[in-house]
Amino acid sequence: MRLRLPLLLLFTLLPVFATPAAAGGPACVPVAVEAPLPLPRAARAPGPGCIVYRRAPRGLAGESAKVLVFGDPQVKSDDDVDYFRRDIVQPLQGRHDASLGLTLGDLVDDVPALLPAVKQLTESLGVPWLHAPGNHDVDPGASSDEASLHLFQQRIGPDTFARQTALANIVVLDDVIYRPGQKPAYIGGFREDQFAFLERWLPTLPRDRLLVLAMHIPLFEDAAKDSFRDADRHRLFALLASFPHVLVLSAHNHSQRHYYHAAADGWTGAQPLHEFNLGAACGSYWAGARDADGIPDATMSDGTPNGYALLTIKSGGDYALAWHAARDPADSQIGLHAPRVLRRGAYPAWGVFANVYMGDEDTRVEFRVDGGDWMPMKKVLQPDPRLMAENRRDDEASALRGYDRSPEAEVSAHLWRAALPTRLAAGEHRIDVRAFDRWRGEVTASTSYSLLEYQPPQPHEALQAGP
Repeated sequence: MRLRLPLLLLFTLLPVFATPAAAGGPACVPVAVEAPLPLPRAARAPGPGCIVYRRAPRGLAGESAKVLVFGDPQVKSDDDVDYFRRDIVQPLQGRHDASLGLTLGDLVDDVPALLPAVKQLTESLGVPWLHAPGNHDVDPGASSDEASLHLFQQRIGPDTFARQTALANIVVLDDVIYRPGQKPAYIGGFREDQFAFLERWLPTLPRDRLLVLAMHIPLFEDAAKDSFRDADRHRLFALLASFPHVLVLSAHNHSQRHYYHAAADGWTGAQPLHEFNLGAACGSYWAGARDADGIPDATMSDGTPNGYALLTIKSGGDYALAWHAARDPADSQIGLHAPRVLRRGAYPAWGVFANVYMGDEDTRVEFRVDGGDWMPMKKVLQPDPRLMAENRRDDEASALRGYDRSPEAEVSAHLWRAALPTRLAAGEHRIDVRAFDRWRGEVTASTSYSLLEYQPPQPHEALQAGP
């Protein structure tokens, strides 16, 4: 369905720009200050790192408040806009209690004409919304990093800004350094004017509140990948080291992972720095077989269902995180895969797999069969068998099952396995799995498998089976 915006609405979507530092120079960074906090004076004369403080209504206050967080809506067509509306936004309308929203880049997939549509949809949720730019939000044909976000700035707003609240301080950073003509054409990092702003702004903040950094490209790097400028990461870490309560939110990877920066990464703070690299609203780029509502499956390559995150900010610098799969009334936190049937008495070489979407290295995962004792599951580094089965269905299909097929299953950072017992009675057996979520506590899922006695085929059956 084509989303048409009235001309008057288009004008209301245009942002109020920050005061320019000088002709042709970077703009002063806008910092919204929520009531009842006092409004600071503008930070010195215009120039690199200058700040313009603006009053904002009270939002994140009290003992706790919630923030909706979207990663990569990444729409490329009117159909994708419709998926985003029906799969993510519409189920939240009138049903959430968040006070603020964040989108962590790649609002669109190289189609800047769709930026206003994404902005309108997210802001229909009725809370102030902060958008970071991503590598697919840059202007087509831009000749430099400095000139790469003109359309984003016109249609969405500044690429770097902050919000000060009674509960937390939030800074949204463009961390995409555009490099036209190179492969890849971008790398993670920050500009000098952004560092000038951070060097001026961060020392003014109290240390007893949570500091949230929202960006697109993760600060961490996978092995053998140079995805973020090391010097910029170390320089940022030096500015953050004195803050006891810091959370980094990133997207970009279309998978989900918790990363804890430590000394080996150049982090010198008293505690590891937590980065939550959350999954994408579009999942696997709105790919996969469509369901009864015509919406693609969109499972990501690590087996995480597409959806959104909810950040709960608490007083004293504490926080909690939750992942919500799109349109899942059960709010499932674990995806299970197990064989449907095994031979009774067979060697126990076949297992149940649990994809714990919010799991990390310290997550305890256990299983039991038929209500017996809980036993530990082992964390494994391999693809999710559920998505591998979907890959096989795509391989064997004689017609396209969707616009694009599901992604090839890749190693998941949050997968556990346990061997299923085979010396139980013949028949169906219930499998329960529980995981201990860092913030939610115990989360559970269940499935079943059957044990059958082997029956040798009769001679006529063997003949019918053929060679």
